[in-house]
Amino acid sequence: MEMTLRWYGSRSDSVTLEQIRQIPGVKGVITTLYETSPGDEWALEDIRALRAEVEAQGLHIAGIESVNVHDAIKIGLPERDLYIDRYCKTLERLGQEGIHMVCYNFMPVFDWTRTELARRRPDGSTVLAYSQKAVDALIPEQMFASIAGDTNGFVMPGWEPERMERIQELFALYQDVDEEKLFANLKYFLEAIMPVCDKYEINMAIHPDDPAWSVFGLPRIITSLPNLMRMMKMVDNPHNGVTFCAGSYGTNPDNDLPGMIRALKGRVHFAHVRNLKHNFPGDFEEAAHLSADGSFDMYEIMKALYDTGFDGPIRPDHGRMIWGEKAMPGYGLYDRALGAAYLNGLWEAIEKSAARGM
Repeated sequence: MEMTLRWYGSRSDSVTLEQIRQIPGVKGVITTLYETSPGDEWALEDIRALRAEVEAQGLHIAGIESVNVHDAIKIGLPERDLYIDRYCKTLERLGQEGIHMVCYNFMPVFDWTRTELARRRPDGSTVLAYSQKAVDALIPEQMFASIAGDTNGFVMPGWEPERMERIQELFALYQDVDEEKLFANLKYFLEAIMPVCDKYEINMAIHPDDPAWSVFGLPRIITSLPNLMRMMKMVDNPHNGVTFCAGSYGTNPDNDLPGMIRALKGRVHFAHVRNLKHNFPGDFEEAAHLSADGSFDMYEIMKALYDTGFDGPIRPDHGRMIWGEKAMPGYGLYDRALGAAYLNGLWEAIEKSAARGM
């Protein structure tokens, strides 16, 4: 296991590489080329420049989150082969630069959905939150406007204004895409990129849908263990794996998070470990990473990763806004640093207990 932190780049992130380097146990970052758009072919010189910037601060790139998949691929449009070819060239260049893990998602239209970016908790912190009742009261075109005032001036990945302006167009493009077609298009994409992944030892780690159910009638498939096992079997290659995001799968209380990790042994290439608090069905909010602050048993999640031999990058996720920090919602320094320290402590305790036969 390697503890990392997500970094949005020197132009977009309030958190610096120098600060990340000072978090005990964090030696790597998860990042991307944030100036690129889905479908762009990444230039080798841009990848090298990003790598050099990170390494100049004594860190390294542990993985890319994300190389976004163009909608033409998800929808299955005739031009998808063009975008798959560009994707393969990007993967090739990442592999040439020694980067061997790529997180991506296959979610239609919305990469993730929250109805609040700054819900106030009893301790005075603010967190990302979701209310199905609030979603049901909105039309898709209103989603961005409903949260735009709470971004603290940052552009939220997946909610870029230029993308939100195309909501009606995107919904029209996806109107004939159901779960079966989305699975078929994912299979087509994975079969096309696996030869490059095999050549350069790149682990593709699909991120789950968030939340783990349909929103506005859009199909969502990376939501549960049966669907994940279907994906693993339909392209049975060890480089076809998952990002195990506890918070995303955990939006559905029926998902057994430690059990899912154990069932996916060898195919978990990346882990987001965070906590959620379920208030009532259809309403949840982010919590501190500490088990007692939310609804998840963080010890059991970490132990399942340890027991299955997980050795990939892991990161804390979606921290609270605390101590007056102003940052991208969910991605401030303070609470994520606390989360990294907590998760490292759990891992050390599990590791030492195992060594002592306890």
